[in-house]
Amino acid sequence: MVNIAVCGANGKMGQEVIKAVSNAEDMALVAKIDIKDGEFATIKDAKNSVKIDVLVDFTQPKSIYENALYCLNNNINIVIGTTGLTDEQIEELKKLAGEKELGCLIAPNFSTGAVLMMMFAKMASRYFKNAEILELHHNQKKDAPSGTSIKTALMMAENNPDFTDGNCPETETLKGARGAESYNNIHIHSVRMPGYIASQEVMFGSNGQILTIRHDSMNRECYMDGVLRAVRYVYKNHNFVYGLENIL
Repeated sequence: MVNIAVCGANGKMGQEVIKAVSNAEDMALVAKIDIKDGEFATIKDAKNSVKIDVLVDFTQPKSIYENALYCLNNNINIVIGTTGLTDEQIEELKKLAGEKELGCLIAPNFSTGAVLMMMFAKMASRYFKNAEILELHHNQKKDAPSGTSIKTALMMAENNPDFTDGNCPETETLKGARGAESYNNIHIHSVRMPGYIASQEVMFGSNGQILTIRHDSMNRECYMDGVLRAVRYVYKNHNFVYGLENIL
């Protein structure tokens, strides 16, 4: 039986994780951690009271790095669904997980469909020299662009050095009109709007054709199979993983 703690337990994703863990026959929910009306206010409080094998974190960008450092320095495997980590922070967590021989899995998206969308986009990048990403989320999401779009761009950049081939010199008459420039000049456009949960389009273009790869999440339950896969993985495999596609 794997002892699971959920950090950000009172959030919408945290509540879904709690339900999924509670229904899993090989897992036991031992701690609900949340600074607002949680069973425990901090990870330290929970660790001092119960044995934690794996912590699942769905909190906020401003707290996730410190949460991860605490877990890895205190013999707790961690699954991170919170986005907003910088490339430098991810590298530091990778190094620390290796030193401590603990499992650390960071996934910008736990939906199988979204991960496949990212993998298909990486594949298509071999054949198109122009691409942009449009990501759409609810208006309570605090980081932009999304972790999914950043990870998608990183994967695409492995197959193409420049995604603005043939573009004319540009001038933004309104700052930000062309979105954020990410890896290898992939432009990412972020929309925040009530009514969305999470959607992403990757658009590829070449002379005479457009290819669009899109994924839409209709509820948060769709992420739970990926979360449970990640929990089982880090419990058995004490290494660092960035991206759910690496364990599918």
